[in-house]
Amino acid sequence: MSLLVLSRADVAAHLPYEACIPLMRRAMVALSQGRTKQLLRQIIDLDGGRAFGVMPGTMAETLGAKLISVYPAAASGAPSHQGVVALFDPDTGAPAAIVDASELTAIRTAAASAAATDALAREDARRLAVIGTGEQALRHIDAIRAVRPIEQVTIWGRARDKAEALAARTGARVAATVQDAAAEADIVCTVTAAAEPVLLGRWVAPGTHLNLVGSSRAGPVEVDSDLVRRARFFADHEEGVRRQGAEFLKALEEGAVGEDHLVGEIGAVFAGSLEGRTGRHDVTAYKSLGSIVQDLAAGWYLVERARAEGWGARVPF
Repeated sequence: MSLLVLSRADVAAHLPYEACIPLMRRAMVALSQGRTKQLLRQIIDLDGGRAFGVMPGTMAETLGAKLISVYPAAASGAPSHQGVVALFDPDTGAPAAIVDASELTAIRTAAASAAATDALAREDARRLAVIGTGEQALRHIDAIRAVRPIEQVTIWGRARDKAEALAARTGARVAATVQDAAAEADIVCTVTAAAEPVLLGRWVAPGTHLNLVGSSRAGPVEVDSDLVRRARFFADHEEGVRRQGAEFLKALEEGAVGEDHLVGEIGAVFAGSLEGRTGRHDVTAYKSLGSIVQDLAAGWYLVERARAEGWGARVPF
């Protein structure tokens, strides 16, 4: 018996957005239709804003868990999210593979946003604004370009030098303010580590679609409650957003919205059982917390490819 080990390089080389975006659609449909099982993520807070998280779940293809550390001030060049996804054979229960979680998480998060964008953004959306300059900023630019013919990308970040470096790499322009970045955007992705709102509802034009990605737990919020109120608000996982979706919880607390303001899960939109955009002027928002079924679906896809094509490392077990 051997254990397949897939490195960060393996994931990067074999999980293109063209493959991962459809995987995210199928995984989220399965979640919304009750064909998967998962627990809410468990997070242990550490000193210095660091954390350790565990995300277990099952789906038809596989079962497993993601174990991940979040070290925002990681060593130079290291991702802030580091860990592994452990996958088990659904027929025998035997451990099947260990997959690098940092690269897998980076790709599947952006791919899930792209799938939501494809379902919720206007068909003629061409202008993208990215708020934040961390790991997910570049990933979202690449992923959104896979579902819409983006003609203009605008970037805002607290650190001007990082924003300029990302702009040079992607052919984007740098905005002086968040308001400037959002003003002309058809699609906005917030991928910050902000604790308080950086994007306000009054800056967002009718018809805009938003992917709210940076906050993955109760507490830190990237957008204000007015923006939540204005939007047709969709969750990746409804239970997760109702218990850990910071922006939605804050809007509830402030009385800006009621419990029924959460329209439902993006998987139901993908499946055609829930209406997404109802008109050209809707503001739509997809709240991404991240779901273990996304990791399982992408991870098992890699396992099957590695087995068929003969790459990855095999360790006696």
